[in-house]
This record gives sequence, C-alpha cells and structure tokens, in this order.
Amino acid sequence: MIEYIRGNLEELTPALAVIDCGGVGYGLNISLGTFSAIQGKREVKLFAVEVIREDAYTLWGFATKGERELFLQLTSVSGIGAAMARMILSAFSPAELVDIISQGNDRALKSVKGIGPKAAQRVIVDLRDKIMGLDIAPSDTTSVATVVNQEVQQEAIAALTMLGFSPAPSAKVVNKLMSDNPELPVEQIIKQALKML
Repeated sequence: MIEYIRGNLEELTPALAVIDCGGVGYGLNISLGTFSAIQGKREVKLFAVEVIREDAYTLWGFATKGERELFLQLTSVSGIGAAMARMILSAFSPAELVDIISQGNDRALKSVKGIGPKAAQRVIVDLRDKIMGLDIAPSDTTSVATVVNQEVQQEAIAALTMLGFSPAPSAKVVNKLMSDNPELPVEQIIKQALKML
C-alpha cells in the first residue's frame, strides 16, 4: 500500500498532478481542493489511495489526510465510485462536506452533477455517524486570483472537460460565471460550474 508520495511537482491540472519521485513520474488524480492547496509549489506531498480494478489501476492524491479519509468514506457508499467522490470533494471543502452530511443537507449534495435524491440520502445515512470522528480543519475560503482572465477561462474549461463534461456547455457556464464576477479564481469558477452543469 502506498501511504504518500513526495517529490517534485512536474505537471499540474485541476484534475491531475504528476509527481517526480526518484525519477519515476506518478500521475495522481486529484480534487479541486488539492489542486488549490498545491498550486504554485515545487515540492509536494500527497496522501495516496490506490484503486485497483480488473481494467484499471489508478492513484488518487490528497493534500490532507482528512480529505483522503472523506474520499474513502464516500467510496464506501453503494453507488459512489472514485470519480463521483472526486466530484463531491471538488464541489465542497472537507469542512463543508462534513457540515452538509452531519446536518443532513441532501439539497446541497444533489447540487453535484450525478448525485440524485437517493444517492444523496445514502451518503447522509451511511456517513453521518462515521464522519463525526474525523479530524477536519475548518475551511479557508480566501483565495486570490493571480492569473489573467483568459488563462483562468481556459484552465476552468479544461478541468471541466477532464471531469467528463462536454467542452461547449462547460465554456458557456464558465463564460457566464466570469462575466458575472470577473475576479473569481479558477477554483471557485470550477466549483460553481460543477453545480450548474
């Protein structure tokens, strides 16, 4: 079992981080929260989860143990796979997600694409008691946009496309969000777009 991977961050997109560790490049699928946490860093440490299936072997990386634990809890729920767990963790910070589940806020969960009423209820019922013991730090919602609008727009559309959305609807939603609030950082644009697509 791989506990974590530490090394130089060679490539980074909102959905994937490539870490050079001893001359081997590990590609780890990441959430938007982890993307925000490691953006701009040279050396990073990501806590890992290996998902081994008959047709695929994937690595998932997380900036904190708390986010990794939430990922594991989410994927233990019937009908929630690794990609859907990433979608949920991209839409909410770990602290927000813990609040949503503990308060039974199925409306917030249903705002994530692919989560219907039954799946939202399953997540709440299955995890409400389990998440209370998790060590999740309060969310830090302050982030500063340091890139020009065109780069933000392209990065947001690319991220949504990597998460499985079609480029045309993604571009439409991103453009609307940016025209309403041009100062939004890319992470916030993607988070809001996930709730609108």
